[in-house]
Amino acid sequence: MSQNSLTPKFFFLSLGVLVTLITSVVSFLNLLFGVLNKHFPDALNAVYQYGYSSWDYDGIRASLATLIIVFPVFFVLAYFWNKESKKELGTGDAIIKKWMVYIVLFLTAIVVIVDLVTLVKYFVAGEITTRFIIKVLLVLAVAKIVGLYYLYVLGSLNRFKKIISISSTIVAPVFVIAAIIISFCVIGSPSEQRAWRMDERRIQDLQSLQWQVISYWQQKESLPINIKELSNPLSGFSLPVDPEFTKGLTYEYEKNNDMQFSLCATFSAEMPQGWQEYSGGGGVMPMFSEGRDMAVSSYPSMGGTNESWDHDAGRTCFERTIDPELYPPYSKG
Repeated sequence: MSQNSLTPKFFFLSLGVLVTLITSVVSFLNLLFGVLNKHFPDALNAVYQYGYSSWDYDGIRASLATLIIVFPVFFVLAYFWNKESKKELGTGDAIIKKWMVYIVLFLTAIVVIVDLVTLVKYFVAGEITTRFIIKVLLVLAVAKIVGLYYLYVLGSLNRFKKIISISSTIVAPVFVIAAIIISFCVIGSPSEQRAWRMDERRIQDLQSLQWQVISYWQQKESLPINIKELSNPLSGFSLPVDPEFTKGLTYEYEKNNDMQFSLCATFSAEMPQGWQEYSGGGGVMPMFSEGRDMAVSSYPSMGGTNESWDHDAGRTCFERTIDPELYPPYSKG
């Protein structure tokens, strides 16, 4: 091998390790910060919400999916990179190795500093102490594991070779696996997520039917006899169908009296209730944060649903009474 050689293999291995490491660290912190925000919601940054919004956990799901795919890729690339770096490297490869290690250490320091500044800002503003302490410990633990490993790679910590080797090959994967398990415990299993999303769809369909019934009454000053009367080809409204209609599930409408009606559906799960944050609550670096939760119970059109649609698992009916003062007939409008 030429002393000045720069091999494409080592260059792209180094680039792959750098990219997957940064992605894994950011995803790991975003995942756990999101989980902490859900598990320890701050009432100052939240509303008490009835219902499930499919986008409410998008940040956690994105971080979870990224971590599940990217971290194993990083682990494999790091293994081959470490194997190659122990060989006699040419001048070009040795320079690439040093640059990569220093870039990792620099970015680790930046992430730690920015995260700690952000967390302290939220703490001074009254951030929940338990959540704050856990986040700080997480940031410091991740920085320590990454920093120590790459300082060892530089040859600065050879006397701690055994400890660092164990940390890099055992502790890091254990942390990641634990984070994945904890996140599923907080957000629910895929089957639970699907059940909630089904029910969210049902609530949206019932809301649509409710407004169609009100509109029907305002136009004709009488309630429809059955649900089929709501279908209107001219306005383009067609009756929604239950997402599990193949199982025989349908939406039901019943006229109770001249001003009162009921809408019924069969739900897959009990409606979730609890505090839902609408701000980041001290996330990772802003450029990597999961964004802003906008779950507000009083705005059903944005995904949140209020207590008027509260339900248990199974068949549930919602009784509604039209107030002519709030919804006057169009002829008197």
